[in-house]
Amino acid sequence: MNHRKGIVFVVSAPSGAGKTTLIRKLLDEFTTFSFSISYTTRKPRPNERDGEHYHFVTEEEFLVLKNNNFFVEWAYVHGAYYGSPLEETQRLLDEGKDILFDIDVQGAEQLYSVLKQGFYVFIIPPSYTTLVERLQSRGTEDQESIARRLNNAEEEIRAASWFSAWIVNDDLNSAYEKLRSAYITATLSPMCNPNLLEYLMQHWKA
Repeated sequence: MNHRKGIVFVVSAPSGAGKTTLIRKLLDEFTTFSFSISYTTRKPRPNERDGEHYHFVTEEEFLVLKNNNFFVEWAYVHGAYYGSPLEETQRLLDEGKDILFDIDVQGAEQLYSVLKQGFYVFIIPPSYTTLVERLQSRGTEDQESIARRLNNAEEEIRAASWFSAWIVNDDLNSAYEKLRSAYITATLSPMCNPNLLEYLMQHWKA
């Protein structure tokens, strides 16, 4: 019997590029996705719940986990640590479940170096001006935080040259159609069905 392997589907973007909205739409349509819940040392926002959006931990707790090789990837971004659990990731993949990772460029690079698989999508804001407007309109960041995120955005965009796909989010519906197409394409990879040809040939003339 052919056994499907789970795939890693990674979505990264500078803060304010619209990544969260696109991911929510993807999860609404593809309800079988497993979502990797990251650990972070940043404070939860008003609408965020521990264990659902993130595992919120102290910096001391995070560093203990990191030193014990608990994370498949981790990064220090915008003044806080973020990381994804290795054991949980591998278990879900072995069970044939596709995992959606909402992580930054640093984390994506580490993830690929460890797992050697996946489809990596980078969401790009159409312009610097648009990015400034989106960050300011969120109302969740102070001016110092906004400035830090803007400074990081250019570096993140330049570092995304190796990603599997780039999507400019200048129109939400158009950007989403491209994102869902990227996911469907990823599920057709031979890595997702490594034993498919062998299985088919065994039953070719049955």
